[in-house]
Amino acid sequence: MATLLFRLANVTEEEAWEVRRLLDEHGFDTYETHAGFWRLGVDAIWLRDASQLDAAREVLERYQAERQQRVQREHADRVERGQAPTLWRRLRHHPIQMLLVALAVLAMLALTLVPFLGLI
Repeated sequence: MATLLFRLANVTEEEAWEVRRLLDEHGFDTYETHAGFWRLGVDAIWLRDASQLDAAREVLERYQAERQQRVQREHADRVERGQAPTLWRRLRHHPIQMLLVALAVLAMLALTLVPFLGLI
């Protein structure tokens, strides 16, 4: 029976591609499912042979630990060079988008609070 190995929800395409390649290189028999149009299914990579589960999880844990270290190192390098994304940089690079987000937040607050303000 197939066993869920790796959920693809909220995973970047780069990471999903790396995981697929890694599992293929180690010879694991896997298949992939998609959630579908109504998002009722599961975006995931499944392992066909449950006897390979421990080995596959070990490979994935090692990969994720290495990826975490790499991403943290890249982020630290960006911070050191002054290129890390901050609120002010996003505001400077995308002023219209940030203004629209702020207006949307204010509109939601207004719609939420108007009924209560009318009671006072």
